[in-house]
Amino acid sequence: YRSDYGKQSQKWLLGRVYDTTSSESTRDDIDIAEFHHSWGQHSIIAKIPGSHSKGTVIISAHQDSTNMLPFWGAPGADDDGSGSVTILEAYRVLLATGFKPKNDIEFHWYSAEEGGLLGSQAVAAEYKRQNATVLAQIQFDMTAFVKKGTREEVGVITDFVDSNVVKFVKQLIDAYLDIPYVETKCGYACSDHASWTKNGYPSSFAIESSFENSNHAIHSTSE
Repeated sequence: YRSDYGKQSQKWLLGRVYDTTSSESTRDDIDIAEFHHSWGQHSIIAKIPGSHSKGTVIISAHQDSTNMLPFWGAPGADDDGSGSVTILEAYRVLLATGFKPKNDIEFHWYSAEEGGLLGSQAVAAEYKRQNATVLAQIQFDMTAFVKKGTREEVGVITDFVDSNVVKFVKQLIDAYLDIPYVETKCGYACSDHASWTKNGYPSSFAIESSFENSNHAIHSTSE
C-alpha cells in the first residue's frame, strides 16, 4: 500500500468503478470519492443514495496486498483481489437492474488492510466523528478459493462481529445461494469489519470457507 504499484492499482480500480457506473446506470446522484490517506494509496467509496434513508449499509473489501517476504511480488489474487471484484460485480448488478434502495448503500474498497486495518480504521473513525448512522457493514475478504477435497461453502465469521447482522447474513445465504454456510472464527481482528466493530457499528464478515480451510498461499507469489 506504500508502493508505487499500490498507488497504481488503486487508480486502476477507481477507474473501473467510474467505468462501471457510467456504463450501467443513468443515475446522476451516485457519488464516487477517494478517502485520502497519508501513505498515498487511497480508499474508494461509491454511494448509491436511498429513497428514504435512515442510515447507511456498507459493503466492503480491501484493495491492497502483501508478501511475507520483503521486496517480493504480492499479487493478492485471493487476498483480496477476489473480494474487491466480488463487491464490484455486486455494485454493477445493482446498477444494471435499476435497484433503488431505501437506505443509502456504500461500497468501500479499503487501502492498507495488510498494514493493520489502517484504511478502514481511518474511514470508520471519521464516520464516528461525524455521528454517521451505519445500519450494517459486511466485509468480503478472500472469496475465491476452495480447498481440494472440501465442499464449496461460505464462511460466516462469528467473532469481532454483530450477532444480529450475522444472523441476517445467514438468512441471505439460505435464501439466495445453493451452497451452505459454515460458522467460523478468525480468533483476532483479522479484517476490516473489526474497524467498524471497534467504532461501535454493527459489522459482519464473509469468507471463502471455514477459517482453517481458507487459502494458505496468501501473502506469497503463489497466490
